[in-house]
Amino acid sequence: MPSDRAFNVLGEPLQECCHDPVTGFYRDGFCHTGSEDAGEHVVCAVMTESFLSYSRSRGNDLSTPRPEFGFAGLAPGDVWCLCLQRWSEAFRAGVAPPVRLEATHEKALERVPLETLRRYAH
Repeated sequence: MPSDRAFNVLGEPLQECCHDPVTGFYRDGFCHTGSEDAGEHVVCAVMTESFLSYSRSRGNDLSTPRPEFGFAGLAPGDVWCLCLQRWSEAFRAGVAPPVRLEATHEKALERVPLETLRRYAH
C-alpha cells in the first residue's frame, strides 16, 4: 500500500498526476509506489506520439483500448504514471515524454538525476 507521506523529486509532498484517465499503479491518480509495484510506476509524464510509438515497439502498447482491464488507451496529451525503466529507455532513445516534476515520485531519483528530469519538465 502506498505511503501517505510520499514525496516528489523536488522534495515536496507528491502531487496528483491524473484522474482522467485515472493513473498510478494503485489507480489512485498518483504515482505512488510500494513493494507490490515491481515496475516502479513513478514518473508522471505527458504522452507524446513519439513516446507512444516507441513504447508500442518495445511491447507495451499504451494506446490501444483494453476494455477487459478498464483501460481506454492513451493519446498524445494524456498524463500517465510510467515505469521508471521505460522512461529511462525512452530517454536513451531520444523519445522521452515531458515530465510533471511535482507529481513524479522521489524514487525516480534512484535512476535518473534531477537535472535530467528538469530538462523534460512540462
